[in-house]
Amino acid sequence: MKWMLVVLVGGVSPVNTDLVFDKFSDCLAAEEQMRQHYADAFDAWDRMAAARIDRRRDYKKARDLEAKRLLGNVGTCVPHGGGDQQPVSVPQQQPPATSSQPAPTPSPQPTPRM
Repeated sequence: MKWMLVVLVGGVSPVNTDLVFDKFSDCLAAEEQMRQHYADAFDAWDRMAAARIDRRRDYKKARDLEAKRLLGNVGTCVPHGGGDQQPVSVPQQQPPATSSQPAPTPSPQPTPRM
């Protein structure tokens, strides 16, 4: 079975990464690497913000928002079929319904006045 890394942006919205792994452990390692990348980006932002933001209250608000933005993204590994599997059931197409009544004709629209 193959595994695909999916990122949940803000912990909610799934984003397909198109990263497919043969082993589950490889997918988990990629997820760990992604999480570490976000943590490093947050740490870099935090050092910069601590030096630039003078008021403690403003810094705390900005830090909370940035933490949600960066650290709210999580990865998960999901089974990936690879497209080589056939669907369980294929819906049958219905023939178009024929009607004994003619199609209604549209009523003419008045011409615009200027």
